[in-house]
Amino acid sequence: MAPTTPRPSLQTTPRPGSRGGAPWVAAQFGLVGAAILLYFGVRGMTQGDVDEAVAHGHDLLRFESALGLDVEEHLQDAVLAHDALVTAANWVYIWGHWPVIVATLVWLARRHRDHYRLLRDAMFVSGAIGLVVFALYPVAPPRLLGIGMTDTVTELSNSYRVLQPPSLVNRYAALPSLHVGWNLLVGVTVAGVARGRLGRAFAIGGPIAMTAAVVLTANHYVVDAVAGAAVALVGLGSVVLVRRGRLGTGVGSDPLRVAWQPSGSHVAAPAAATTGTASAGERGADAARPRRPVRPRHASAHDDRGADSAGSTARPAAACARAAATGPSDALSSPADPRPAAPRRRAMPGGTA
Repeated sequence: MAPTTPRPSLQTTPRPGSRGGAPWVAAQFGLVGAAILLYFGVRGMTQGDVDEAVAHGHDLLRFESALGLDVEEHLQDAVLAHDALVTAANWVYIWGHWPVIVATLVWLARRHRDHYRLLRDAMFVSGAIGLVVFALYPVAPPRLLGIGMTDTVTELSNSYRVLQPPSLVNRYAALPSLHVGWNLLVGVTVAGVARGRLGRAFAIGGPIAMTAAVVLTANHYVVDAVAGAAVALVGLGSVVLVRRGRLGTGVGSDPLRVAWQPSGSHVAAPAAATTGTASAGERGADAARPRRPVRPRHASAHDDRGADSAGSTARPAAACARAAATGPSDALSSPADPRPAAPRRRAMPGGTA
């Protein structure tokens, strides 16, 4: 019998070279690049009225004051006295966003396709939600509100103008902060595939550093950061729900659950899903393979007593049935003893046998 390949019982991430390899990655790079350009184009065209955006900014400050969250000005005043901290905040805001997102997408597309699709689709959904909010509720950032906060990125750096040309930037799109939201999505996906402490630290520390940077550079309010995280999680949750409805509710088809498994572990796929993915040749080989009877390894004392009792009851009944059918001589022979029973002796005169 030809050996057959056993069906896998664990569902793992596809191999990097599967489904097209480099051409597939290049196509995905073009798709994401076109989506980014479309995002900036629509965002630049939806720039709202200046007076309305400034009024909404003051509304957010009053809302934060009621909650005790109006700390933007105090935090920046504490940082402006230290050039190194200002430079660090600018670098995180500039180089810790789009360069990190693009590098993560390329890496995930090559190494972890499920997590790449999760990040890509969650960014698409949350970006669409953000564009709607930008158009309906324009908000001026703290640096443009006239409250004495410094635009550290514009005044102390020129790199940001290269990464985001002014013609594509909506100056009044402070709410929500997708700098925070999309960096949070990067952290979620990287946390699922990171194998060491450094990767985990990057996944956790990246969103935290970006949250601090958007506030310290006067580009966003604290409420903007919270709203950006909420919008990103809504996009992520909607993608997961759609995938569950399309692929089933098994753990193996849910990248979000796989993402939070410990490093190096795998999640067993459901039995139904595993059977359904078997090829026709494997199913035919399974059907042709002889089945061995399953015997219990151990018999309990209760089963032994039950078997002895049943046997002891059945043996006298079988002996009586044979005696009725074959006669007395046959009934006297034991069914387990192949020797015939001894014939009866006639009594001799005189009382001797």
